[in-house]
Amino acid sequence: MTAKAPHQGGVAARLRAAALALPGAWEDMPWEGDTVAKVGDKIFVFLGTESVGVKCARSRTEADEWLHRYPEDASVMAYIGRHGWNTLRTTGAIEHDELLEAIETSYEIVVSGLPRSKRPGSAG
Repeated sequence: MTAKAPHQGGVAARLRAAALALPGAWEDMPWEGDTVAKVGDKIFVFLGTESVGVKCARSRTEADEWLHRYPEDASVMAYIGRHGWNTLRTTGAIEHDELLEAIETSYEIVVSGLPRSKRPGSAG
């Protein structure tokens, strides 16, 4: 057993816990082998063991900032990347705090797109 494996699992577990601690967040497995966190009925993070998939920005151009800052550790997500979604490696150069911030940003963007009645804390 290497020292790196538990650390990687620890990072994934901490990111999962942080995502699920956000108001109204819940875990789902919409496809076999894919664990996600949702708010309302919308995904805000794909939770992998070595990466997370997050909506980094409202536009592809803004989301590309991650690709420029971390060319080895950030990539455009397949299929939904054109909408500002990136995959961020959790085992590379991106700091844990930045990964947490990316999850929170994704959550905020997704919540802002929900109907007011479906947002966490709404009376509706």
